[in-house]
Amino acid sequence: MISRKKTRTVLILVFLLLNCAPVPKKEAKMTRISIVTNRGTVIAELDSERAPLTVENFLSYVREGHYNGTIFHRVIEGFMVQGGGFTQEMQMKKTRPPVKNEADNGLRNLRGTLAMARTAVVDSATSQFFINLVDNGFLDHRDRTPQGYGYAVFGKVVEGMEVVDAIGGVQTATVRGFQDVPVEAVVIEKVTVIE
Repeated sequence: MISRKKTRTVLILVFLLLNCAPVPKKEAKMTRISIVTNRGTVIAELDSERAPLTVENFLSYVREGHYNGTIFHRVIEGFMVQGGGFTQEMQMKKTRPPVKNEADNGLRNLRGTLAMARTAVVDSATSQFFINLVDNGFLDHRDRTPQGYGYAVFGKVVEGMEVVDAIGGVQTATVRGFQDVPVEAVVIEKVTVIE
């Protein structure tokens, strides 16, 4: 017959083993999108776990077709390519209210990441986004001041970075008062969610 003390010891060991077992790592929830341009296709993953408000905002614009027919209107070689807000005629598209800036989410403005464009106002991002051509650490969140808040990264390119690099090397000029506009339009033909 097993003593009560041994039974208790066995139960404690079983309890400890069960509670000390490694917990499976939760995978970050990623949504894949396709950005079809007249220069090629870019596939990106959006991180809705680290940037939930930003990703939902972006996907709302995707679902309503907002990005279709817009252009990469600001291209600076060795820095970034920006789009999602202007037509080929350099007319700004109507947007919804701004989204809260999630730049403090721990994601960094590294080469190939997607981040929200904004004005000097911290929470002013609407539909415009940019893709970093290089590591742009100076755009990362440093503190909660307007100067240090940073730009919210919400995804990264997983295929087609060569397309982004090619866009980053196009010839640009000043058009209707806007600087760094591609001389030949770089059109975002369609943005869709990959199911």
